[in-house]
Amino acid sequence: MKAGAMLRKVKSRSWKKQRHFRLQEDGQTIWYKSRWAGTGHSTFSVADVDVVREGHQSEILLSIADEFPADLCFTLVFRGRRSNLDLVAESPSEAQVWIRGVRKLIQNTKSMNDKERLDQWIWDWFQKADKNKDGRMNFKEVRTLLKMMNVDMNEEYTLRLFTMADNSESGCLENEEFVQFYKMLTKREDVWRVFQDYSRDGQILTLAELEDFLKQEQQEGERSLEHAQELIDRYEPSENGKDHCKHGAMSIDGFQMYLVSPEGAILDPQLLALHQDMSQPLSHYFICSSHNTYLMDDQLRGQSSQEAYIQALKRGCRCVEVDCWDGPNGEPVVYHGHTFTSKILFRDVITTLAEYAFKVSEFPVILSLENHCSMEQQRVMAQLLDTILGDTLLRAPLDRLVPQELPSPQDLKGKVLLKAKKIGGVEESETLTDEVTDEVSDEDEADPKSLSAEALRLNDKVRASNKHCALTCQLIMICDGLINSHQAGDICSLTCNVLSLQKSKFSRELSDLVVYCKSVHFHSFEYSRLHSKCYEMSSFSESKARKLAKDTGAEFVHHNSRQLSRVYPSGMRTDSSNYNPQELWNVGCQIVALNFQTAGPEMDLNDGLFSQNGCCGYVLKPDFMRNDDSFDPERPQDRNGYTSLRLSIQYVISGQQLPKVNHKEGSIVDPLVRVEIYGVFQDQAKQETSYIDNNGFNPLWNETLNFIVHVPELALVRFVVEDYDKSSRNDFMGQFTVPFTCIQPGYRHIHLLSKDGTAIPLSSLFVNIKISELTTEV
Repeated sequence: MKAGAMLRKVKSRSWKKQRHFRLQEDGQTIWYKSRWAGTGHSTFSVADVDVVREGHQSEILLSIADEFPADLCFTLVFRGRRSNLDLVAESPSEAQVWIRGVRKLIQNTKSMNDKERLDQWIWDWFQKADKNKDGRMNFKEVRTLLKMMNVDMNEEYTLRLFTMADNSESGCLENEEFVQFYKMLTKREDVWRVFQDYSRDGQILTLAELEDFLKQEQQEGERSLEHAQELIDRYEPSENGKDHCKHGAMSIDGFQMYLVSPEGAILDPQLLALHQDMSQPLSHYFICSSHNTYLMDDQLRGQSSQEAYIQALKRGCRCVEVDCWDGPNGEPVVYHGHTFTSKILFRDVITTLAEYAFKVSEFPVILSLENHCSMEQQRVMAQLLDTILGDTLLRAPLDRLVPQELPSPQDLKGKVLLKAKKIGGVEESETLTDEVTDEVSDEDEADPKSLSAEALRLNDKVRASNKHCALTCQLIMICDGLINSHQAGDICSLTCNVLSLQKSKFSRELSDLVVYCKSVHFHSFEYSRLHSKCYEMSSFSESKARKLAKDTGAEFVHHNSRQLSRVYPSGMRTDSSNYNPQELWNVGCQIVALNFQTAGPEMDLNDGLFSQNGCCGYVLKPDFMRNDDSFDPERPQDRNGYTSLRLSIQYVISGQQLPKVNHKEGSIVDPLVRVEIYGVFQDQAKQETSYIDNNGFNPLWNETLNFIVHVPELALVRFVVEDYDKSSRNDFMGQFTVPFTCIQPGYRHIHLLSKDGTAIPLSSLFVNIKISELTTEV
C-alpha cells in the first residue's frame, strides 16, 4: 500500500477513472491523485473509514458487474454523510492487498489507547507542517503550523518555546523535539489549577486526596475510594506513582488522562451500555425513527438509495419508511411519488433490510409501509417480504394470543414488524374478504386552510387538469425558479394529496403480514379510549401533532401510554428539513420520524436521546408517561413527585483544539459556547458565553451559566461551539447533545461532534457541572 497502486474510482456506469492511491508514511492517511492532475491530489484518514465492503456491495458496483468481476471490486464506507468510495483493482490479488490492508489499519485505529491516539494526532500535524518533507521543522514552519492549529500566539513566546524544545540547537525541530514543543504548547493550566486544589505537595494526588476529589467534585459518594484506586491503576503512566506508599498516587499526567477519558466525559459511560428494562410494552418506549428513509437528499430531486437504509440502521434507527409504487415488469419500486427523485427496487430495499436490520441492535425493526401499489404488485410485495425476510418477519401474534397490550422489545428481538393498513383485526376470523377499498397511504397531508391563496389557486388547476402532466410542469417551474420555495412546498404537498388519496384496494396477502402495527385513522382521544385496540396506531403530520400536544397534551400522553403514534414532517418540507422532535417526545409520541439525511439541531437531539441504552434505538419513557397518572407537559408541577433541579455549568472553563471553519491561510476562529436546554415548554432556554478573540486552540472562558429544569427526565442539553462574526451569522464549529439524566456532575470534558455527528479528534470543552435540588420556589 505504501508503494501505491492504480485503482479505478467509479462514480457511475459512465464515470470510471484511474487514480494512483498510496498509503502515506504515517500509516493513517491515504493519498490519491489523477495522473493528469499535476500537483493536485486528495487525501483521507483511515480513521474516517467505517468499513470495507468486498465485491459488488454497492449500487454503483452492482451496475458495472457485467464489466468488472466481484473479486476486483471493493467499497470504502465513510462515517457520517460522506459518500462511499467505490474502487476497482487491476487484479484480484491487488484488490485483496487493499481490502485486507485497510481493514487492518481500521482495526489498529480502533485499538489505539488515548496516548497512541494523541501521538498519531501530533504526527499528523508534523506531516502537514513539514512543507519540504525533510523530517524537520524550522521556526517559519512552526508558525505556519500554529495558524493551521487555530491559535494566534505571541511570536516572542512561540520562539521561546521553540528554543527550549530545540535540544540539538540546530534551529529546527525533529520529531521528538516537536513532541516536546507540543507538550509545552498544550500544558493545561486549567487542569493544573484543579489538581493543585487537592494536592498537598503540588506534585501528586495521594489515594486519599484523589478520593476526596471524587467525593467532593465528581459527587461519587461511597464508591470514591474504590474508584480512586481503579483510576490510578488505569491512567497513571508512572510505575513509581502506582507504587507510591503501596497505595498508589496520581501525577498531573495521569490526572489529565483520566479527565479526557470516557470516565471523565460528561456522558455517564454506565448509561451508554444497555441498562434499561426492555420487557415493557412497545408503547412505553421512544423509538428511533426515520422518514423517507430511502432518500440521500431532498424529496423533490434527491437520490433514492439502499445506502440510506444502511446508514439509518447503523445509527440505531428502528423504524424505517418505504414508499412503494407500481414499477415496470411487475416489480414495485421505492421513491417519493410524483417527483424527480430516483427509483430503487422494493426487492433491493427488503434485501438490504434483511442484511442490516440487526447488526447494531437486536431489538425489533418496524417497517412503515406507504403503499401506493396496485393489487397485483401488492401481492408481489407480500411475496418478497415473506421470502426475503423469512423467519425474521412477524406473521402472527406471539403465542397466537389476542393481545391485550403490546409485546415488549425483549419479546420481539430479531423481528421485523410491518406497519400498514389491515383488513379486520388480529382477533377476527379467516373468513374476511380478500380485499378492502380504502385510502392505502395513511400520511395526512397539509390542511388547505393553512395555505396561501396562490398555492390554492394553482392546486385547483391541478385538480382540473391531467394530474401527472400538471405536477411535472409545476416541478419544472420549481426547478427553474419560477415559483418560490414556499409555494413549491404548498403545491407539492397538495398535489401529492390529490394524487395519493384516491380510493384504492389493498390485498389480503399484504394485510395478513400486519400484526401489532395496524394503521388506522385518528378520530379523537375519546374515540381511541373507547374503541381502539392496543395494536392500532395512527400517523400524524407534524402540524396536527403539535396542535394536539398544545391543546390536549395530557390526553395525548395518556393515549401514548397504550398505543403507538407516528409523527412525520410536513409535505411542505421539500428540502427534507426537520421539525423539533422534543415537542412530540414531551407528549410521549414514540415514533417521531426525522429525515436522517439532513444534519442540524433536530438530528442532534435525536442522536443525543438515543445515544444512551446501548444505542439500541429504544429508550424507556419516564414512569409518569407510562402509568395512569395524568402528566400535562404544560403544567409539570402538578404531577406527583414533582421536583425541579438547578443545572449549573459553574464554569465553561476552556476549549481544546477546536476545528477551523475557514481554511484560508491566517484565519483563526473567535469561539463562543452556547448551552441550550430542550424539554417541556418551561424548560426551553439557552445562554452563551462571550467570544474569545483569535484562539481556537486553547480558549479560556471561565464563565458560569445557570438553568432551572422542571422535568429533567425529558430534558436534553446541547452544547454548541460557534465562530463569532459580528457582521454575519456565526459559523458552526461543533456540538454535543446529552440527556439530562445521563450527565455526570463535576469536572468533565465534552468531546465535540461535527455537523454530521462524527467525532472531531481531540476537540473538546472542559466544564464544571453542579446539579442540585431547588430548595425555594423559583
